[in-house]
Amino acid sequence: MFDEKFWQDRRVLMTGHTGFKGAWLSLWLKELKANVTGYALDPATSPSLFEVAELQSSMRDVRGDIRDIQLLRKTLQETQPEIIFHLAAQSLVRPSYENPVETYESNVMGTVNLLEAARDTPSVKAIVVITSDKCYENREWIYGYRETEALGGHDPYSSSKACAEIVSSAYYRSFFASKDVGLATARAGNVIGGGDWAADRLVPDFFRARAENKTIKLRNPNAKRPWQHVLEPLSGYLLLAEKLTASPASYSGAYNFGPHDEDCCDVLSVMQNLSELSSQKIICEYDQAINPHEATLLKLDASKARQQLHWQPRWTLPQTLNQIVAWHDAFESGQEMKTFCLNQIKNYLNFNTTGVENESIQTDHAVSNV
Repeated sequence: MFDEKFWQDRRVLMTGHTGFKGAWLSLWLKELKANVTGYALDPATSPSLFEVAELQSSMRDVRGDIRDIQLLRKTLQETQPEIIFHLAAQSLVRPSYENPVETYESNVMGTVNLLEAARDTPSVKAIVVITSDKCYENREWIYGYRETEALGGHDPYSSSKACAEIVSSAYYRSFFASKDVGLATARAGNVIGGGDWAADRLVPDFFRARAENKTIKLRNPNAKRPWQHVLEPLSGYLLLAEKLTASPASYSGAYNFGPHDEDCCDVLSVMQNLSELSSQKIICEYDQAINPHEATLLKLDASKARQQLHWQPRWTLPQTLNQIVAWHDAFESGQEMKTFCLNQIKNYLNFNTTGVENESIQTDHAVSNV
C-alpha cells in the first residue's frame, strides 16, 4: 500500500494526537518506525484510545492549544519535522452551535497558526490538513461530492472546515508552492472505529447504551452518511504524505477519502447491525426534541484518490462494524489494547492482498448485510 522504508526515522509532527483519529495514526506511524511528535490538548474523554493504547510512552508528547502560535512555533523549531499531519480541531457539529467562536478559533485560526509555524520551519516537506466531508455546500444530492464542488456549510462546524480549506489553498499558493513544499487537504467520510468515546457520536452512543442497558435516542434515523473505518482515511493520509514529499506540485490540493456508494447508509441500519453483531438488543427511539439542523444525505466521490493515489477502501461497512464490535468486546474483556489495535492494522493491510482477513486475528462475529 505504501512504502514502509519511507517512514523509517522520518520526523513527523501531528496535531491532535490525543484524539480518536490521531491516536490510531500515532500507533500506525510508530509501527512504521517514524519519529513522531504529537501536539494536542489532554484527551477529551476518559477512557481514551491514547491512554488505553499506551501511546504517551512511545512518542514525544507535547500538550498545547492549537490557538497558541508561540508554542506551536517553538515545538516545530525544536523538532524540525519533515511531514505534518494537522488533525487538531473542534470536531463535532452540535457543540459548534453551542460554542461557535471556539469552533472558528480552533478550526480556522488553528489552521492559520499551524501553517504560519510550518512556513518558518525549513525542514518541512509536506503538510496534510485534515478537514471534513461536511466542508461542502450540502444540497442533499444523491451523488457524491467531488473536490471541485462548492464549499460551504450550514452550521459553524461545517463552515469552519470550509474556511480551513480556503486557508490551506491560499497558503499553498502564496507561500509553500514557491518553496517546493507540498500541501494537501483531506476530506474523510463519517469515520468510525474502536476506541472512540466521544460524546454525541453514533457509535460511541451505541456502546454506552449497550454497557448501561439503556435505550438510545436517534436524532435523524433516516439520515445517510458515508461510513468508513478509521483505518481507511488514515491509509490515504499516509499515501498522500508520501506523494506530496516526492512531487509537491503534482499532488498538492484537495482529496476525498470515502467509502463505496453501497456503504453509504442510514443511521438506523447502522444501529440495527451493531445490535445484531453484539447479540444484544438495543432499543432505538426517535429523539423528538428540537435539534439543530444537520444534513440528511451526504456522499463523497473518491475517484481522485483512487486515480492519483491508487487508494481505495478495503473493508465494507458490515466488515467495519464487525471490527468495531470485536474491538469493544476485547476492551471490555480486559485484553491488551495496544496489541489488539496493531493486529487490526495488520488485518486491514492483509485484507486486499490475500483476499481474506488474516486468520490469526479473525473474530467470531458474523457479518450481516447492511
